[in-house]
Amino acid sequence: MKTLLLIDIQNDFLPGGALAVPEGDLIVPVVNDLMPQFDLIVATQDWHPADHGSFAANHPGRSVFEQIELEGMPQTLWPVHCVQNTGGALFAPGLNTRSIAKVFPKGMNARIDSYSGFFDNGHRAATGMSEWLKSRGVTELSVVGLATDYCVKFTVLDALQEGFRVRVIAKACRGVNLVPGDVDRALADMREAGAVIE
Repeated sequence: MKTLLLIDIQNDFLPGGALAVPEGDLIVPVVNDLMPQFDLIVATQDWHPADHGSFAANHPGRSVFEQIELEGMPQTLWPVHCVQNTGGALFAPGLNTRSIAKVFPKGMNARIDSYSGFFDNGHRAATGMSEWLKSRGVTELSVVGLATDYCVKFTVLDALQEGFRVRVIAKACRGVNLVPGDVDRALADMREAGAVIE
């Protein structure tokens, strides 16, 4: 079954959003054009509580993009973004959400971040996406979305670990590039792990 996985195509990751990914809006028409080629379309959605530990605002005296330790793991501090039941957490305007069969929310535990659509960053809890996909006979995923160097990358790495074959459609992804070269390094990491980048 040809399956398309959409990663976090949400308002706060678009230009003008709280954690804008450069040119993030440009992938929306590309993703919509890809959808008819697939039998099944699923999506992930950042869905944070307001007190999430990855938000710089919840650490007095700390700055956005500063590095701290959270639950024993390195953590980048982000602007407040994709808070549950806010406009920033909604899917991008223009995205054909009618074609999405299932949405997997992530990042709901305030004590740990969750870049991957399969697990939190410590692999302590699963979203259920792997089991759901496997129960439908899915063996291969085509991945698009935001951002290449964070949520796309970690979702792809976990998908490979879960035994899926993975294709990353690079023209339908955009990255943060917090450090110049991050996107290129992310693509290389995914390729090295076994993903096909196209």
